[in-house]
Amino acid sequence: MRSLSRLRAFTLVELLVVIAIIGVLVALLLPAVQSAREASRRMQCANNLKQIGLGVHNYHDTHGTFPINYLPTSNPAPNWNDNSNFPHWSWMSRILPYIEQQNLYQQLNVGVNTLRQSQPYVATQIKTFLCPSDDYARRGPRTDGHNLTLNPPFPLGQTNYRGVSGANWAWGDARWNPIRSTIDGSTDGLLAGDGIFYRIDYLKPRRFSMITDGTSNTFMCGEGLPQLNTHCSWPYANHTQGTCAIWPNAKQPNGQPYAATDWPNAYAFHSRHPNGLQFCFADGSVTFIANNIDIPTYRALATIQGGETIQRP
Repeated sequence: MRSLSRLRAFTLVELLVVIAIIGVLVALLLPAVQSAREASRRMQCANNLKQIGLGVHNYHDTHGTFPINYLPTSNPAPNWNDNSNFPHWSWMSRILPYIEQQNLYQQLNVGVNTLRQSQPYVATQIKTFLCPSDDYARRGPRTDGHNLTLNPPFPLGQTNYRGVSGANWAWGDARWNPIRSTIDGSTDGLLAGDGIFYRIDYLKPRRFSMITDGTSNTFMCGEGLPQLNTHCSWPYANHTQGTCAIWPNAKQPNGQPYAATDWPNAYAFHSRHPNGLQFCFADGSVTFIANNIDIPTYRALATIQGGETIQRP
């Protein structure tokens, strides 16, 4: 009887060819897998913005105005080195009961306590306020928040979403200043923004009836990156808004990001999504805005009473 021949082994060359083929296949598949993951993260980010928009709508239904930022410039005057000893609560803190955070809202005692009195609750990381594409924001509370950097540090919960203060702006790169308000001609987008939210809007709370440009043509809130802006946390009234005077994902002329402490330029909206970022409109819808959007259109979408004729992206 003839003996069975032994199985032939792979040669080294054949093994290397197989490994090379597998490497090529992995290289081809990896971008597709990463793209699918980013698509899922972007969808979750859009859902976060929708939840925030719904929370704002429900707040308005209850109170008759949009939630306010309380940051008085007098009586008492803020100490810009330490605002933790004042009840300087943000609009985001006021919508907590409307995004299933009633317990946290009660623990914070928003509107009554100072920020310091509500430690450690102001350090809470709220999933709805965090974009899944931004690992930096999700790693934990920040301790370098501007106006609240103390010794010991004052931890603050991070946020990837900020209210739109409008498009009027007096500071920063000459490419985006001065731009005057479509409401009163002011360039002070901090104290007199021509959008829905700015840092002392408690003096004149916005209402839906004031959005004469139409809720479907007006930004309510958009994306931000705490890593690129020390004015970015959800509890504090001076950390929850940005301007559309500065175009989306703006960088220095040399292509490098602005320093996180360079607030005149860091007030832009940013994201980790490729090629653009997402905004929630005043009607509650969410749209992806490309980095190369026509800048006059981008700015017009940020104002509530500009009267511009625009086509929504």
